[in-house]
Amino acid sequence: MNSSNRISKLFGCTLPVVQGGMVWCSGWRLASAVSNAGGLGLLGAGSMHPETLREHIRRCRAATPHPFGVNVPLMYPQIEEIMQMIVDESVSIVFTSAGSPAKWTSWLKERGITVVHVVSSARFAQKAEEAGVDAIVAEGFEAGGHNGREETTTLCLLPAVRRATTLPLIAAGGIIGGESVLAAIALGADGVQLGTRFALTEESSADTEFKRYCLNLEEGDTKQLLDKLSPVRLVKGTFRNQVEEAEARGASVDEMRELLGKGRAKQGIFLGDLEKGELEIGQGASLLKGKEIQTVAEVMNDLKKEYEEALHSLKEKLS
Repeated sequence: MNSSNRISKLFGCTLPVVQGGMVWCSGWRLASAVSNAGGLGLLGAGSMHPETLREHIRRCRAATPHPFGVNVPLMYPQIEEIMQMIVDESVSIVFTSAGSPAKWTSWLKERGITVVHVVSSARFAQKAEEAGVDAIVAEGFEAGGHNGREETTTLCLLPAVRRATTLPLIAAGGIIGGESVLAAIALGADGVQLGTRFALTEESSADTEFKRYCLNLEEGDTKQLLDKLSPVRLVKGTFRNQVEEAEARGASVDEMRELLGKGRAKQGIFLGDLEKGELEIGQGASLLKGKEIQTVAEVMNDLKKEYEEALHSLKEKLS
């Protein structure tokens, strides 16, 4: 991991490590801490009203002299307002997700903004390149939060996307430690995006109870559900049990929408209601079982150390 990498050069950061722009986790404290530690921090616009996002952009800029960006789900209900605000606030990097990049990529690039789009398949990667994006995030369904319907794992997705495009490629989904960073690079990635690992740090705006709960998950404690609405990886708990029961009896889209209601992710992740809230985290959380809540700086140091150790071990095996 170094600054001569294509992703590091594109974003102007020291390390090709991007923090996922996660709802209810990715506020200015987390984004600025990641940027200050050498990576690229992202603000998660998906859980912010426009004026809240404006405040976070300004606070992030005050907290770091380094580049940072904003992740914008394209299903955002006030998309025109949020995009104009991003331009007005001189944000230079935008990651888009959950929708077609065709509408907004040219508009953003005409205003001098670097655009990255998140995809779940090689076909969508080609469409993103046709739309003119500067880089692509290939996210396997190990990831937390909303995922593609293809359910393609990162191990299969990365080489497929690498064959489909020559654009700078960022791997996401199940990237937890330095070993998985090395594996992603071996599969053709130029950089990595970590969500779960950063969501559970001290600077994440998620509730402490949520963080502690996720740091004690076992293998298999997350599952992708809500396919009739928008596939999302949920953590075991009361709400997930209700979702599984409803899906098992063939509940309609309207029934599932009523069950989900409004604000359930905020209730679970941001407010720490482990019973009634919607809890989202990636499969990789179980690999962190037993860890304490770390600072971003500690995570970044661990990533670099783990990467170097994994690289050294691989070289020994190959020799």
